[in-house]
Amino acid sequence: MDSIRQKQVSELLRRQFSYVLAAEGAYIYGNSVLVTITSVSISPDFSLAKVYLSIFNTDNKQAVILEMEEHYARLKQALHQRIKKQIRTMPEMKFYIDDMMDEVYKVDALFKKFEK
Repeated sequence: MDSIRQKQVSELLRRQFSYVLAAEGAYIYGNSVLVTITSVSISPDFSLAKVYLSIFNTDNKQAVILEMEEHYARLKQALHQRIKKQIRTMPEMKFYIDDMMDEVYKVDALFKKFEK
């Protein structure tokens, strides 16, 4: 169960990192790929943040994650510049693919198939 502060920091990271991806993302993974942050989970000691991403317009989602990890220092520095007055230490970030939207599309396609 997350504390109130964990929820606040998670939401802060989610919002601010989405701005970072909007600004820096085109340089990292290109203009055609759309990456959105679905959620952020932070550890109780605020040292690790798990960032869950939905990736659209590409078949190789793992390649986008690898490109983000290659440019990790740039992303972390840009995020730190945005939130340095709200938190004491910048947590390490780990990126994960959130396939929830893919599953929704699959279920929707099954329902459409049953309707026909």
